[in-house]
Amino acid sequence: MSIQHLTAKSPSSEIFEALERDGCVVIDAVLNRADMDQVTRELAPHLEATPKGEDEFHGFETRRVGGLIARSQKAREIIMNPIVLDVAAKVLSHATTFQLNLTELMSLGPGAAAQEIHRDRPDCDGFRFPHGYETVVATMWALTEFTEANGATRVVPGSHKIEDDREFSQEESTPAEMEAGSVLIYTGLLHHGGGANVTNSSRNGLVAHYTLGWLRQEENQYLCVPMETLRELPEDLLRLMGYTRGAYLLGFVDGGRDPIIAARPEFERPMSEFLEE
Repeated sequence: MSIQHLTAKSPSSEIFEALERDGCVVIDAVLNRADMDQVTRELAPHLEATPKGEDEFHGFETRRVGGLIARSQKAREIIMNPIVLDVAAKVLSHATTFQLNLTELMSLGPGAAAQEIHRDRPDCDGFRFPHGYETVVATMWALTEFTEANGATRVVPGSHKIEDDREFSQEESTPAEMEAGSVLIYTGLLHHGGGANVTNSSRNGLVAHYTLGWLRQEENQYLCVPMETLRELPEDLLRLMGYTRGAYLLGFVDGGRDPIIAARPEFERPMSEFLEE
């Protein structure tokens, strides 16, 4: 089954329809060369300082840099891409709010082996969600060209509708090939995995996952970003990071106040405004 490619001008309703049908979609050429150069430059020293993975799943030739909000101005903009946020809001609309779940620069080096085909549903202490219940919207931004040869993310279109215990082989998956600057969007129930890199160059992608506002984040955004950085961030990004109520009476501070006061008291909103949304 092929992967549908759309453009940045495609309506979010069309992107959402592709996700509902296939579980994945590629939006071509969203970032320009200046965007990619900036985020690559800002994260380069962190990538160089990051060791390779220590197990087969994380990849013995793969480097993963987290905490991107604190480390890259351009990464913040990519994470807040309005196309992605609009689509995530639609996919996760069964919850009151959604939040940032994970940020990562993933670099598959030459010789990286193919990753096990898996789902990105978070490990919630063994809890089994109802069949078909989406908890995650994931994005993989291509900072280099993604080809089958250099380890493009492999996906199994339609597998988000399959029973939870079904497993897939590499041969049953399809490489999500895309030009640099494009983004692969997929749901947490889609089966996927990193491909094998048989080239002499690294395949670099920026990962941002979004999840339900009442679930604990995989990457703890409260600890990843220091206070001096929080003071520079806009309100919408802070709230996406989790500095907001997850639902009524969920996540408040100081007897019911807006949790954003822990970072930026000037952005505080009364509970009445939250209930009106």
